[in-house]
Amino acid sequence: MSKVIKSNDRPVILVGGGDINWPVLQDYLDRGYPVIAADGATNLLIKNNILPDLIIGDLDSIGDQMNFPQSTTVIKIDEQNSTDFEKCLYSIAAPAFVGFGFLGKRFDHSLAALHILAKYCSEKTIRLIDMLDTVFVTRGTVNLALPIGSRVSVFPLGKVTFEMSSGLEYPLDGLTMEIGQASGTSNKSTEAQVQIRPSANTEAPYAVIVSSENHAFEMKS
Repeated sequence: MSKVIKSNDRPVILVGGGDINWPVLQDYLDRGYPVIAADGATNLLIKNNILPDLIIGDLDSIGDQMNFPQSTTVIKIDEQNSTDFEKCLYSIAAPAFVGFGFLGKRFDHSLAALHILAKYCSEKTIRLIDMLDTVFVTRGTVNLALPIGSRVSVFPLGKVTFEMSSGLEYPLDGLTMEIGQASGTSNKSTEAQVQIRPSANTEAPYAVIVSSENHAFEMKS
């Protein structure tokens, strides 16, 4: 694994080649966050008149090896033991990452992205957004500000026991989840503030999935 190549003091936008929620992406562009393209996603961005600040990958998917202005940095990473998504994450230091185009289209690609979220959830703050969902993975307590009646799904990535929850139609208090045993999909918020707290001795991560309409989360500029 390579060392950090570039550090940012602001959150960054990561873009892959899957389904991209362009209106929500534009919302983050309007905040002035730097845009990092994972290899072939460069073609999608250029097609939509968005010039990435940084391009990372083995560069085998960029259409015609375009000539980019000096404002765009191109970093070639040849190793083939990681996805372009992971290459971006381990190459960049930033207070938070919001990713587009890493979910949807191919289910195996979405699973690979979920694997990377679990791998880095203790080190980095990452949210992935597609046309329908916002997904993040954590081992810690989650606090969400959501409209009442919002969809809140909780999915274990290992064996996870929850100490408590508040603001959910179906409480998670004392519930143990494990793939193939129990999960918490399609729950619903009953209060404007939702909290989910795993037990202190639980080490496995879990995914939280809400609507892409509720993509906002704390990102300090």
